[in-house]
Amino acid sequence: MNKLQQFLLLSFSIFIIGCGAEGSARDDSTDGRVIPTTPIPIDDFSNREEYSTIYENIFKDVKTSPLSTFSVDVDTASYSNIRRYISVNEQLPPKDAVRTEEMLNYFSYSYNEPNSTHPFTINKYVGDTVWNGKTKIIHIGLQTQKVNFSELPASNLVFLIDVSGSMSTSNKLPLLKESIKLLVEQLREKDTVSIVVYASSLGLVLDKAKGNEKEKIVKALDKLTAGGVTAGGEGIKLAYKVALESFIEEGNNRVILATDGDFNVGQTSERELEELIEKKRESGVYLTVLGFGMGNYKDNKVETLADKGNGNYAYIDNLLEAKKVLVTDMGGTLYTVAKDVKIQVEFNPLNVSAYRLIGYENRRLENEDFNNDNKDAGEVGMGHSVTVLYEIKPTSENLGSDVDELKYQEATYTNLKDELATIKIRYKEPNSNSSKLISNIIKADDKDIEKQDFDFAQSVTGFSMILRDSQYRDNLTIEELISLAKGSKGEDTEGYRTEFIELMRKAELLE
Repeated sequence: MNKLQQFLLLSFSIFIIGCGAEGSARDDSTDGRVIPTTPIPIDDFSNREEYSTIYENIFKDVKTSPLSTFSVDVDTASYSNIRRYISVNEQLPPKDAVRTEEMLNYFSYSYNEPNSTHPFTINKYVGDTVWNGKTKIIHIGLQTQKVNFSELPASNLVFLIDVSGSMSTSNKLPLLKESIKLLVEQLREKDTVSIVVYASSLGLVLDKAKGNEKEKIVKALDKLTAGGVTAGGEGIKLAYKVALESFIEEGNNRVILATDGDFNVGQTSERELEELIEKKRESGVYLTVLGFGMGNYKDNKVETLADKGNGNYAYIDNLLEAKKVLVTDMGGTLYTVAKDVKIQVEFNPLNVSAYRLIGYENRRLENEDFNNDNKDAGEVGMGHSVTVLYEIKPTSENLGSDVDELKYQEATYTNLKDELATIKIRYKEPNSNSSKLISNIIKADDKDIEKQDFDFAQSVTGFSMILRDSQYRDNLTIEELISLAKGSKGEDTEGYRTEFIELMRKAELLE
């Protein structure tokens, strides 16, 4: 190839790259604002994003493993991240980006609200499985009291904002600032707001502004620009220090970390970050983590921070999602009503031969942890619901067991033949270190939950199984799930279920 040919080839390559790098715009706003998006090559998504490995729960033999114990999870990040992969990236997400429980908990259900001294009530439904004609589904729904915003206690909010160079793209810091402005509009005079930023250096940008000083808060946000590298650990220390200096007794004290999770300077290992957050949670300051961006998104790190910091985790892919998390679901996002919430289900071998917990793989606990008040678990916010599905093999179906029959067993529970299982829940009030116990019986004819919610939850679960290529999906197809979801979407006033159906249609084309 001569020099002229080389020059022409190079010029053509530069032209092609330039065309591909040109951004587009999409209206994801609630007020006409346009958030631009810049496409990133597919290789960047697969090579630089990080997710913790998930090993799918398997069926457990009831005779040898009658107890299932886990921590609750009210996070929703996985669903909005999956939506971004399918709708924006136009590719199916990595298997480990799919967390079934976060997909289920993204949606609201018509669960009965509590009418007792406990912060939530237990709803149950037992019915047929969509993907397996020989098994059953136990659907458990926990529901807290819906939010009355005027009665909520004063909030001390410290926004910890990542302004490092990795946050410069339009779907990171610019979207982050517009998202926080939505929350600012909801604040009251008795609330306070501080802003801490971190990159190569730290800074307290805003100190204890009142909630009604909205213009002052917005101006502080508008001045933020991205640049430098990320000293995440030091930023977290400063944010908690500021939160403690402004601590409101009997109030809501919370650090809100907004980042892409790319902690590349300072305390970088997951274990170091865990230890730091575990120490800080003892202060009574809770943590909310908002994830932004794509390409180098570190889901594994931000999820760890939320889990260890008595907090919750959401992924913001557009302003509509920001509105859902920070306005519509603000009570659940910011106001904790129960902490260290654990669930333990004991199955009755007379009626259930085997079971598998669907999702919650990274929330599993040892059975002994259930009664251990020193063991950390998940937090539940005001207005939150928690959805749990078990797939069970009834003994009447004679589906067999993967374990040899035991010799030394005695049936002392024949008077409990109408029970499938017992569910127990331990939780602590936000300012207490001692847990309380709730228990309830699950029977085969339980129908506390509306049938359309039961069916819709199965459509979400089935979709997660297909995305993860679950060994239990059998011949389940997205087409079947679309039909099931269409028949069970109900009124869908917010449009989230309709959006889910469209998401499955896009995924079907990609599959």
